[in-house]
Amino acid sequence: MPLFGKKDSGKRPKSKDTKELNKQVSIEEKYNLHGLLGTGAFSEVRLAESKDTPGDHFAVKIIDKKALKGKEESLENEIRVLRRLTHPNIVQLLETYEDKAKVYLVMELVTGGELFDRIVEKGSYTEKDASHLIRQILEAVDYMHEQGVVHRDLKPENLLYYSPDDDSKIMISDFGLSKMEDSGIMATACGTPGYVAPEVLAQKPYGKAVDVWSIGVISYILLCGYPPFYDENDANLFAQILKGEFEFDSPYWDEISESAKHFIKNLMCVTVEKRYTCKQALGHPWISGNEASSKNIHGTVSEQLKKNFAKSRWKQAYYAATVIRQMQRMALSSNSSATADGNSSLNTLSSTATATATEITSDNGTGRNCVKDGVEANVGTIKQSSSTTSAPALNETPHTDIKNHQRISPNCSFSGQAK
Repeated sequence: MPLFGKKDSGKRPKSKDTKELNKQVSIEEKYNLHGLLGTGAFSEVRLAESKDTPGDHFAVKIIDKKALKGKEESLENEIRVLRRLTHPNIVQLLETYEDKAKVYLVMELVTGGELFDRIVEKGSYTEKDASHLIRQILEAVDYMHEQGVVHRDLKPENLLYYSPDDDSKIMISDFGLSKMEDSGIMATACGTPGYVAPEVLAQKPYGKAVDVWSIGVISYILLCGYPPFYDENDANLFAQILKGEFEFDSPYWDEISESAKHFIKNLMCVTVEKRYTCKQALGHPWISGNEASSKNIHGTVSEQLKKNFAKSRWKQAYYAATVIRQMQRMALSSNSSATADGNSSLNTLSSTATATATEITSDNGTGRNCVKDGVEANVGTIKQSSSTTSAPALNETPHTDIKNHQRISPNCSFSGQAK
């Protein structure tokens, strides 16, 4: 009995003949699966190339059904959510395939890197840049809300650049904790503590407004480089969030416009009824007008980002070099068999890790991408899964550096019954 019933063909043609054909084909008939990009608790991710349109590359998440046993509903929910969403700023699930042992999710290949890393690497960064980023996020989340979907885990780690280009758009990823409003009342405490809304921690029924709060937290960080709420003690952190206690500290906020502060206050309003909706936020002058300052704030923001959001550069360099190496191997072997030997892939990845580890020693804590090729591999689903999550998210992210970045599991101690 198939786990997900009939295979959905995503963005493929919807004719009856095509649907009948897709029921019978395997993923190997449609794609060449190449080297390993990453692994998770239930899955691995491989680079794939379309056989119909050579040169088109994707990320394929391969989920082992035996490892997934007992958690099928969570994956089914995530797939249902992603099938409902088609937006230029949301990482797309393109196709799903299934055989007796595995489920295959074909995702967009996103290679531009994480939000904070790109800001640190910039030579200049202004309020206008931050406003442009937040506008894209708001437009995507507003669309999501119109479709009846609440993300529930918006945070910087889930905001990826589509490509390394300077003018690349931002993409929202990781829908592992997302929920469709029509599937019942939401009351489960889940998300990432530093970004979670007060009503979630208070174990009250909640809705779309939790995403707006998270965007407020992200906006705050984009303008100063540190989080509005932080404490090594979780109880103290939660108390801060429940009260909505945050400040615009001097000197970090001295050069930030009053319009930006007003915008953030309205997104991070404890009273849900008074909190902005996405549409209201999009209409704020700091987003839609000319009130965002053009003053360069890169120095202060990047310094604080490096101090407060330092990550494992080894992991980032490893992922980046992996994608680069796999693309090079594909180009070199274009006239040979498309299927690479598994052991060869593993050996290639091993040598890649060794090479990138050497480069990292010269990073000196700058937070810069250590890979000389300049491409970081945040590829749809290539992020390593977090052991604290209860479901295999399509774009999972490990959080090992700042304590309050550990994702709250839907079955954590204070969450009550998971919904």
